[in-house]
Amino acid sequence: MSAQQIAPQTPTADDLPDYAPVPEPAFGPALNDQGYYVGRVERNLYWVTDGVYQAAFLTTPDGVVMFDAPPTIGHNLQRAVDEIAAANGVSNRVTHLIYSHHHADHGGAANLFDRNVVYIGHEETRRLLLRDDDPTRPAPEETFQDRRTLEIGGERIERAFHGPNHSPDNIFIHLPEHDALFLVDIVNPGWAPIYHSNLTEDIPGYIEASANALAYSWKHYLGGHVGRLGNRDDVTLHQEYMADISAASRKAIETTDPTRYFVKYGANAWAAVKGYLDEIAANAAAPVIEKYTGRIAAVDVFTEDTTFHVMQSIRLDLGYGSQVHP
Repeated sequence: MSAQQIAPQTPTADDLPDYAPVPEPAFGPALNDQGYYVGRVERNLYWVTDGVYQAAFLTTPDGVVMFDAPPTIGHNLQRAVDEIAAANGVSNRVTHLIYSHHHADHGGAANLFDRNVVYIGHEETRRLLLRDDDPTRPAPEETFQDRRTLEIGGERIERAFHGPNHSPDNIFIHLPEHDALFLVDIVNPGWAPIYHSNLTEDIPGYIEASANALAYSWKHYLGGHVGRLGNRDDVTLHQEYMADISAASRKAIETTDPTRYFVKYGANAWAAVKGYLDEIAANAAAPVIEKYTGRIAAVDVFTEDTTFHVMQSIRLDLGYGSQVHP
């Protein structure tokens, strides 16, 4: 048989796995022909989305305050500002940009605005952006450590750092006069967290962030991702989902027997460890997926991955299930 006869077939869409339907409440408003949606949050606070990422901006007599600048939205950020400014007869000039944290997927279009923009962020955001030396994300000139309230154009913007969570510098941005909280990469309203709890660096801090969020007074939640705004019920549902993953992980750590993996793989300890830990994650994830399918989108896509990450944090950060050799 010739090589031409046994050449592998090109994979098609039919070869890909099927997942549960996306619940209707997970969807947001339709995008316009330019690929974005801009809408009012409250008064002069607006949000922009491309269906996957979100940013927000505040129009003031002194100019526009932008919150994050995702590159996937890119130049549509200014188009959204222009649209609102024209409709309301206000300035379209972006004068301030506030970073939620240093990651490029939320700040990689920060350099698209006026060269005189004032960049604002946490002191750790400045350190990390100076380290990364990315021209698309100018390091903030104005920084803070724990808490600081900004007054820009007569509007109050409260910023707070509650410790590492998704990243070492991810902050809470509270706009009390607009009933809004801008907290990125913690809750994806209507959707499950993606890989590793939204690619989180600190699981205990990530889980605590939901409780910290609910301690604030707000009605509108801007999470940095997906195509709709969130509310307090979304954050509470996320909190319950993560609590169930934690509880199921503890149970699976206690009940999953590793023996067969070490018998099978013998001297290949890493193969045995992989099989054992993967089984713990699968056992823990299964009841969570069953419970939340139809309530949260993509739980069948990412829950097992997130569960593995949470389970490892329970083992390594909290010391649960550790056994001391006699």
